[in-house]
Amino acid sequence: MKKLLSLMLALVMVFGLTACGSPGEKKPDKTEAPEKTEAPAAEKETPAAKEEKDEKAEDDKSASSDSDVIKIGVFEPFTGAAASGGELTYEGIELAYAEVPEILGKKIELVKVDNKSDQVEASNAAQRLVDKDKVNAVIGSYGSSNSMAGGPVFQEAKVPAVGCSPTNPMVTKGNPYYFRVCFIDPFQGSVMANFAINQLGAKTAATVKDISSDYSVGLVKNFVDAFKAANGDDSIVSEASYKTGDQDFTSQLNNVKQANPDVIFCPGNYGECALMIKQARDLDIDAPMLGGDTWESPDFIKIGGENINKEVYFSSHFTSEKPLNDVSEAFLKTYKDKFNKDANAFAALGYDAYMVVIDAIKRADSADPQAIRDALAETKNFIGATGTISLDAEGDAVKSAVINQVKDNAFVYLQTIEPESK
Repeated sequence: MKKLLSLMLALVMVFGLTACGSPGEKKPDKTEAPEKTEAPAAEKETPAAKEEKDEKAEDDKSASSDSDVIKIGVFEPFTGAAASGGELTYEGIELAYAEVPEILGKKIELVKVDNKSDQVEASNAAQRLVDKDKVNAVIGSYGSSNSMAGGPVFQEAKVPAVGCSPTNPMVTKGNPYYFRVCFIDPFQGSVMANFAINQLGAKTAATVKDISSDYSVGLVKNFVDAFKAANGDDSIVSEASYKTGDQDFTSQLNNVKQANPDVIFCPGNYGECALMIKQARDLDIDAPMLGGDTWESPDFIKIGGENINKEVYFSSHFTSEKPLNDVSEAFLKTYKDKFNKDANAFAALGYDAYMVVIDAIKRADSADPQAIRDALAETKNFIGATGTISLDAEGDAVKSAVINQVKDNAFVYLQTIEPESK
């Protein structure tokens, strides 16, 4: 009996120790964090999300580390139909940057984006400048359509932009963040209409416009308005159209030929227009052919060949044959020394656009985009390579125009036309 009781007592003690845990084992602490486990698949960070987060972190890091840098965006076409204009403009920007690489004790960084001569790409390029690159101001663009595509982006971000050569009035109209250092199409159109009437004795005219280009459409309208005002509603005897990228203009030119105009006004990209002039002369169309500032490109002469020398005239912003002031003379010499060729209007406008931005930063004593914008709006009597620049209430420069003729495979200066006093 005693043995049985001893056995039962031993069993009770064993079960008691097992239930309470071994003497060296630590009891779970309810205040301790539970053991970490892997997140469910749905909650894992995707590669795309991680890339976006890393890119944002890099952008934030760049923005904070570059506080001693002033970023100026260069918003130009470096590929596509208007690439030559973008490259020529950038040459002038480069010269200006070499002269003034820093201001307010801060280094200036040029941020180039290619708007690819395309309106959708231009909008995307503008968005990149303000979102990713976080620029303080923008220079560009060659081509009114490109500028008009980027304009709403700059306005929404409140980043000021200064156009070099976009001449359509809608570039700056209603946009207090867009300015330009060139004249606008109402002036350019009337200059060419008056030249046709007064210098070439034209009583009738035909027009050929690029309906995919705001520049071409607007400039033709302004030419037609001025020409009709002088010669009557019936003085425009033929109106034809095409689209950027077209190569064959035979159909349009045959219609123009039947109308037998005294002059043909056909502003557009230098590439298409050079082909059009070449084809017109091959069709024995002898009427003088007139255009706008986009024709001032070496490629215009190269594409047009010998036919480009036959009564071809265009308006422009500047001539290397007639320096306007000391800044013009210095610019012409520096440009010649660096590029071993005479300066063109687009390089001069690129130079001036950069210097106008620098002047605004200096007067604002700030790199803040809003402060720069406010200073730009007050720009008066700034002496640039293309003349004296004062910006009006719309942000437009009131400037003189020059008329050039293509002769012996070169651009020859004919005359300067001053704007009417307001």
